[in-house]
Amino acid sequence: MKTIFISGASQGIGLAIARVFHAAGFQVAICARGAEKLAEAAAEMPGLHTYVCDMSDKAAVKALAAQLNDRYGALDVLVNNAGVFLPGKIHEEDDEVFETQISTNLHSAYYLTKGVLPLMQATKSGTIVNICSIASIMAYAAGGSYAISKFALLGFSKSLREEMKEFGIRVLSILPGAVKTASWDGVDLPDERFIPAEDIGKLVYDLYSLSGRTVVEDLVVRPFMGDI
Repeated sequence: MKTIFISGASQGIGLAIARVFHAAGFQVAICARGAEKLAEAAAEMPGLHTYVCDMSDKAAVKALAAQLNDRYGALDVLVNNAGVFLPGKIHEEDDEVFETQISTNLHSAYYLTKGVLPLMQATKSGTIVNICSIASIMAYAAGGSYAISKFALLGFSKSLREEMKEFGIRVLSILPGAVKTASWDGVDLPDERFIPAEDIGKLVYDLYSLSGRTVVEDLVVRPFMGDI
C-alpha cells in the first residue's frame, strides 16, 4: 500500500487532498495542531493516521519526520500544506507576524522535507507537492510577510526540483488563488467566487497519477472570475 503524508490537513485544502487519496486506497497520514479536528477527520476516514504537531516549531517538525520514517519508511507522496495567513503590510506589521508566517509557511516545509528525504532518495522514487499560493508570484497591498513566505516557498520548491531529478523524485508546486477555507471566514462574498477545496484535492491526485516521466512544475489555479 502506498503512503501519503499531508501537513496541516485537518481542514481545508489538506483535508480535501486526504479524502481523495484515502478514497484511492492510499495509507493516509496527516498532522495538525488541534487534536479535536484530527479526531473528526479520523472518524470520517477509517484507517487515517493522525499526528498533533505545531509545524512552526522546528524541533517538533524534526521529531515528526523521525516518527514518519520509523513508521512508514520512504513516503510515496509528501504534501507540504501547513500554513497560516495573517494579512498585513510590511511597514506596519509586528515582527512576530513575519516570524510566525515564515516559520509556519516556509520552515515547516524545509525541515519536514529534509527529514524524510533520505529514505525517498534511497528508493529513487516519490512525489513532493508544495502548496504555494498565487501570492508566490503576485505581490498585493495586504500581502505583507505572507507573500514573502510564499515567494520563498516557491523558490524552495524550484530549487528542490532541480536537486531531486537525479533521484527520480518529482517536485510539484500548486499555486491556488482564493480557496474556500476557514481563512476566508467572515468575508462577505458568495461561495461561487472561491475555488472549492475539493478541486485542489482532485488536482493533486491527478498530477500525482501522471507518468513518472512527466512533472507539472508550477500550476496556477484561480477562481473563474479572477482573484479576490
